[in-house]
Parts: sequence; C-alpha cells; structure tokens
Amino acid sequence: MAKAPKVQKTNAMRELEREGVPYILHTYEDDGEEARGLGESIAAQLGEDPGQGFKTLVTVAPSGNHVVCCVPVAEELDFKAAAKVAGEKSLEMLPTKQLTAVTGYVRGGCSPIGLKRPFPVIFDETCWLYDAVYISGGRRGIQLEVPVEPLLTCLNALTADICRR
Repeated sequence: MAKAPKVQKTNAMRELEREGVPYILHTYEDDGEEARGLGESIAAQLGEDPGQGFKTLVTVAPSGNHVVCCVPVAEELDFKAAAKVAGEKSLEMLPTKQLTAVTGYVRGGCSPIGLKRPFPVIFDETCWLYDAVYISGGRRGIQLEVPVEPLLTCLNALTADICRR
C-alpha cells in the first residue's frame, strides 16, 4: 500500500493545532484555474456536500476595515447583509491583487484561520446544519474538515444569514 504524500503544514493547520481544534486534512488536484465554480469543483472532487464546503471571501469597508466572510461554495455573498452584521456602511471584495499582502494567502487558498492579522469573521448561518465544515487549508490543493463549534469559537466568528437567496 502506497503512503499518502506528506503535506507541509500551513498557517491554518498550525493555528488550529495551537488552539487545540481537531481537523482532517483532505487534498485535491489543483489545475491552477481560478474560475467561477472552483469551490463546487473541489467539493465534487472530494465527494463532499457543496453546502458543507465554505469559501473564504475577504471584503473591505469604506473605513478600510477588512471583514472575512465564509459562505457555502455554491452561494454568493449578500454584501449588504454582511455589512450590517459587521457594523459597516457597506462592503466590497478586496481586490485580488491585494489578497496576499493583506492575508498571506493566495486566491483559491485563502483560509479564515491563520491570516497575517486577525479580522472579524462571519460565517453564513447554514454552517450550523453540519457537525463539521470544509474550509481552505491555506494553500491550493488542501481542504480542512473542521468541527463547526470549535472552529467558530477559535475564530470568535459570528454567524448570520449572509448569502443572496
């Protein structure tokens, strides 16, 4: 039986371990494409429910404050609802060119945990439908399956209805 390839730890994994939050590492083939539907494609590769996989979206308010929003991979963020929860006037997506400088992560590998600096985090309330959710592991090709309650506690995250429905 072949051994699974060893995966170098990411900041997200280190932070979860430091906080004592258990996780299961999953890997997938990264084709390098950064197109719409990436999260759904990853969910299909891993055989996971797309509602259980959460993408990390980094937003910025006119005040310059950053807010991290996590929504199911097949859903879209309701910027107005998220801004209200965050106590901001409005939110817009952080330009992709700024993502690595602000978070330390690349597009398609951004995790809500292990960011360069802590930012407020809001998960869509549908996360409570599951015992565990899948989030990016901090690098393309890596997903982490993490129990919901310890993850949200570790992040001091809020939950609310922040998807466009």
